[in-house]
Amino acid sequence: MPVFDFNDKKIEEAKAEYTYETFKSDLDMADKDHPIIILSNKSGKLVHHTSGMFSSPVKGSTFILENDESVEEDILKVDSRFLNLVKWLGENHIMVRLSGANIEEGYGIYKIHEMGVSVRGAKLAGENGFLQFMMQRLFQSSAPSDEEVDIEDMEDADSMKMTSIQSITDFLSCAGNTLPENIKLWAKRNLAIARSNEVTPEERRHALRALSIMLSIHWKNDYFESIDPVEARRILDEELYGMDKVKQRIIETIIQINRTHTLPAYGLLLIGPAGTGKSQIAYAVAKILKMSWTTLEMSSINDPEQLTGSSRIYSNAKPGLIMEAFERAESSNLVFIINELDKAAAGKGNGNPADVLLTLLDNLGFTDNYIECNIPTGGVYPIATANEKSAISKPLMSRFAVIELPDYTFEEKKEIFKGFTMPKILKRIGLSPSECIITEDGLNAIIDTYKDTSGIRDLEQAAEHIAANALYHIEAEGATSVTYDEKMVREVL
Repeated sequence: MPVFDFNDKKIEEAKAEYTYETFKSDLDMADKDHPIIILSNKSGKLVHHTSGMFSSPVKGSTFILENDESVEEDILKVDSRFLNLVKWLGENHIMVRLSGANIEEGYGIYKIHEMGVSVRGAKLAGENGFLQFMMQRLFQSSAPSDEEVDIEDMEDADSMKMTSIQSITDFLSCAGNTLPENIKLWAKRNLAIARSNEVTPEERRHALRALSIMLSIHWKNDYFESIDPVEARRILDEELYGMDKVKQRIIETIIQINRTHTLPAYGLLLIGPAGTGKSQIAYAVAKILKMSWTTLEMSSINDPEQLTGSSRIYSNAKPGLIMEAFERAESSNLVFIINELDKAAAGKGNGNPADVLLTLLDNLGFTDNYIECNIPTGGVYPIATANEKSAISKPLMSRFAVIELPDYTFEEKKEIFKGFTMPKILKRIGLSPSECIITEDGLNAIIDTYKDTSGIRDLEQAAEHIAANALYHIEAEGATSVTYDEKMVREVL
């Protein structure tokens, strides 16, 4: 039985048999009905906000109460995502306070709070919020497929920042098998470089920076939960006017995901004039899929190295835009919006950026020259936009399901302005429809003013201008309502 002398900070550990079993969960939160750990509570002394210390599941599997060291409660069950975290807490002898409740199986823990006390007396990452940060990351992770535990010597943590060697060491130990195997092995190699005195300071700096980038990303599996097609259609109707062909294709994608629980092999390529809502469609899809999204602007890229990053042999090396996009999204599962795909073939002497996109779109993984690790792309759903179909290469085109968007007709623009654009602007500014009235001839005048422009972007600016003008008359001149007929519309615009 472990004997804890909290005053002298001495620990005597004894070998114990495994008492726990692991279970898989992908829930992004815990409560008394869905705990992450279950203790035996044979003593009946475990209550909400009980304080104490875990013994490591590698060397034992108990929880020892702070104020009664003779009481040890067995760990019965552990969410497999949190097994390495409990191991880390036990090996570092970190005092914790448990949020939990008595349930039929024992005492269910749904939150662990770090108390800033270590029997070893060292400063720990937990003192700067590391434990809460780590729990949040683990809740956002997928259940590991391999539940074996790697036994490693742990060091005391000294910083919450993911740019310090110690916090990265702690993170890798706690994350355990929630990380993909190739990334876990890559991280161990780079951590060894970051610690080594046999390499240059430049190499150590690059290794630490690469680790910080990679570990900021939530590495998820490519299993996708079912999506309600009815709710998806509601979001599409709310965000987009008309576009029945586009909506149909998106709903087909949803149904395919529900059947296979994986993303389709092909993304969407939306081709049409400027201002026809291509980007809005992409954002609506991200909302439906409940995924992070990131954008890549191809018009500003003229060198493949901008996408792939530069080798660490250079002092000013850095990751490419694709890797930076993963870092911004902080997730390996994301909607990748590639704007102006028709500009992707505009390389200037050093190769074609389009060739890099082919690697990303093939779902076989992507390797950044700076990171030097194969990034899984099975959870990436690409949506590209373009104005000119003829400027896109056939290899790129073959990676997408192509949807061509025609420009809106005069009547469609009227309906969009009246039913979507103007109400949205009024709501944002804080005006009611009765305070800003547009007559039928005023509406026709607005659409006629922009008859030679494509899309509805200019109409949105017109709505903003008219609403602001109405607000001025109401606030500055005391008007209760402003009506815009054809004459007034043309004066304002």
